[in-house]
Amino acid sequence: MRRALREALGLARSVAIYHRGGRARRAALDRWYGRFLSPGELAFDVGAHVGDRIGAFRRLGARVIAVEPQPGPLRVLRLLFGRDGGVTLVPAAVARAPGAVTLHLNPANPTVSTASTEFLKAAGGAAGWEGQRWSETVTVPATTLDRLIADHGLPAFAKIDVEGFEAEALAGLSATPRALSFEFTTIQRDVARACLDRLAALGYGAFNASLGESLAFAHPAPLDQAAMEAWIDALPAEANSGDVYASLEPGRLS
Repeated sequence: MRRALREALGLARSVAIYHRGGRARRAALDRWYGRFLSPGELAFDVGAHVGDRIGAFRRLGARVIAVEPQPGPLRVLRLLFGRDGGVTLVPAAVARAPGAVTLHLNPANPTVSTASTEFLKAAGGAAGWEGQRWSETVTVPATTLDRLIADHGLPAFAKIDVEGFEAEALAGLSATPRALSFEFTTIQRDVARACLDRLAALGYGAFNASLGESLAFAHPAPLDQAAMEAWIDALPAEANSGDVYASLEPGRLS
C-alpha cells in the first residue's frame, strides 16, 4: 500500500509539473517545436515520461513514436494517447544494442528514473540532488534508435531525454534525423561530450542549447562542437540541466 501510494504521488507530481501552465504553456511548446516539425512528419519522443512533448508534436500535426520504459508513466501515456492513431507507444528503453536493461526507479520523482549506474553515482551527494532515492529496480526490454527507424521510418526530429543514458542511446544511431535534441546535466558533463562526439561523427556540425524548461536558445546563433563543449564545461553547477539541439539545417537553431 505504501509503495503504491508513493508511486501514485510521484506520477501526480510529474503530471502537475509537465502539464501545468494551460493554454500558454501549450502554445510555448508548440512555437518551440514548430521550428523542427511540420504536419505529417515523424517525431521520436525517447523518454516520453508523461507526454507533454507528445502533445506538442501531435498539435503540430506530426506522427509520434513515443518510447517509455517505466510502468507508471506508461499507464499515464496509455490513458492520454492510447486511442490516438497518430501515436505509437513503445514500452522499452533505448540503448546501444537490443536486449534488456536494468532500470533504477525513483517512485517519488519518476522523471529521474534511469538505466545509468554512473548517473546514480554522479547524483549521490551532488548539490541539487539531495533526497533523491532510486529504491527499486526493474528489468525492461531495450531497443535501439536504428531499430526504431527500421520499424517506423526516419524521424524529422528526435527528442532524447533518458537521464544519463543519452550517450548509450546515441551509440545505437547510424542514421541522421534532420534535427534532434539530447538532455545534459552538469553532474555528468562527460556524457554531453560523448553525445557531441557521436553526433559530430554522424555529420552534425551545428548545435545550440536550452537550459531547463526555458524553451529559449542560450546562443543567438549555432555553435560548433568545440564551442558547445566549452560552454557546457563553463556552466555553473546550479544550471543543473538542459538540452542540446543538433541540426543538419543550422537555420533551425537560431
